[in-house]
Amino acid sequence: MLNYTFPGLYPCTVFLKLSLSDRGSLFVSRFSEQLQIALGTNLIHSSAYHPQTSGQVERVNQILEDMLRACALTYSTKWDECLPLAEFAYNNSYQKSLEIAPFEDLYGRRCKTPLNWSEPGERVTFSPDLVTQAEEQVKFIHSNLKRAQSRQKSYSDKRRRPLTLKEGDHVYLRVSPMKGVHRFGVKGKLAPIYVGPFKITERCGAVAYRLELPPHLAAVHDVFHVSQLKKCLRVPEEVIDTSQLQIEPDLTYEEHPIKILDQKQRST
Repeated sequence: MLNYTFPGLYPCTVFLKLSLSDRGSLFVSRFSEQLQIALGTNLIHSSAYHPQTSGQVERVNQILEDMLRACALTYSTKWDECLPLAEFAYNNSYQKSLEIAPFEDLYGRRCKTPLNWSEPGERVTFSPDLVTQAEEQVKFIHSNLKRAQSRQKSYSDKRRRPLTLKEGDHVYLRVSPMKGVHRFGVKGKLAPIYVGPFKITERCGAVAYRLELPPHLAAVHDVFHVSQLKKCLRVPEEVIDTSQLQIEPDLTYEEHPIKILDQKQRST
């Protein structure tokens, strides 16, 4: 299995000291853990049910999906052959935050393509100022990233309210009904969004908390981002029963109609 996994995860000659991934089954498996130990890589898992932890990766995936969707429409049987081309196109496209292409950011030079090969006989010289130019370029990129980060933070802070919790507080946990299962009338709109309350047993970092979950939720990871929580002001008057809900590890549950009030048959 390592022969198939290694070239896909590590196509370059550089190994990472630190790697951030979500809590998917492929990344929390024993094989993945042993692979990271063998490579000397410190694998860190993101907050559960909080894709904003790797927001940049999620955004890149959306762009690549759009690119591959167009390839799938044209080359339906061999769209997978377009993966290297999609990667090449993205790495050589202009990025607003960097104000240059990712390839130029990584290697310090523009990528040579058949459209901009050097002319035959052209002399390429390297001056002693190459290191100085690279340092100036890195400073330029860092300033652009900080400016973009500050701009994006201001957009997010307009609709974000700080929620400070402490050990011993009770909070509700946000859950989501599964799509594509039994739905009846407006049941989906009236379905519970939060369950609980649950007691906070530990604060894990600045924006994550560990909850005391009941035994029937043992399969759910007990550390949650603050965006998944809602503070409970009255305990235990506001307890929402979760014994009737089969909550999955990804905080989803199936909806089923309690009672069919009416039915109608339609012939075509």
